[in-house]
Amino acid sequence: MNTIKRKNKGFTLLEIIIVVIIVGVLASLALPRLFSTVEFSRSTEALSAMGSLRSSMERCLLASGNTYVGCTMATIDMANPATSPGSHFTSYTIADQSATGYTITALRNTIDGGVGTDTIIVTQAAAGVTRSGTTAFAGIK
Repeated sequence: MNTIKRKNKGFTLLEIIIVVIIVGVLASLALPRLFSTVEFSRSTEALSAMGSLRSSMERCLLASGNTYVGCTMATIDMANPATSPGSHFTSYTIADQSATGYTITALRNTIDGGVGTDTIIVTQAAAGVTRSGTTAFAGIK
């Protein structure tokens, strides 16, 4: 008698399901970290714009007799960075101007998955400059 041996090639349904589950678990662990890293990298846009705003504020300080009072977005020689094409931030505001300091706040827009309440804050005071942020930007120092 001749017996024919059959060689089965391919994967069983169970093997495919196990691979799909493993890939799903790995993706669920990696994707949130990826999205938070991408969002955090967008902070460089705001920090760069805030650096330019700080330079304009220093020029205003020298022009106004060593005080930041009266230095606003309307009086400094710079356009609001939020109006540039592709900006990931809705607005940049300058507040709390005093003789020795001010606060610049950048508000994230909702383009590309951003949360409209996330902010980056740079505070200039007599003691120095501090940076902080909320939610996605909480790690900024």
